Amino acid sequence: MKGWMIVAGAATVLGLTMGSAQASVEIVKKARCVACHAVDKKLVGPSFQEVGAKYKGQSGAAAMLFEKVRNGGAGNWGQIPMTPNGPDKISDENLKAAVEWILSGAAAN
Repeated sequence: MKGWMIVAGAATVLGLTMGSAQASVEIVKKARCVACHAVDKKLVGPSFQEVGAKYKGQSGAAAMLFEKVRNGGAGNWGQIPMTPNGPDKISDENLKAAVEWILSGAAAN
């Protein structure tokens, strides 16, 4: 009985994780982040995988990326500026979820 509960619990966690990743992919598509970014290759801007790898494990990375997406800027990945993306384009909740997805390395899977 315990073995079954462990398997069921693991499947639930895996399903939630996969669901969260799928939701995050849908978030970046809906917000049109994919016009300049791809999961695994550079387009106009860096791939989500490159961003996740660059900032992995860095304290304050989530807050910094949140602000970078909100306010835009240039210089971190070349001379092409990132345009600001206000709450009318992507909500705070969805932006936080997308940043967490990128930093978790989920984009690499």
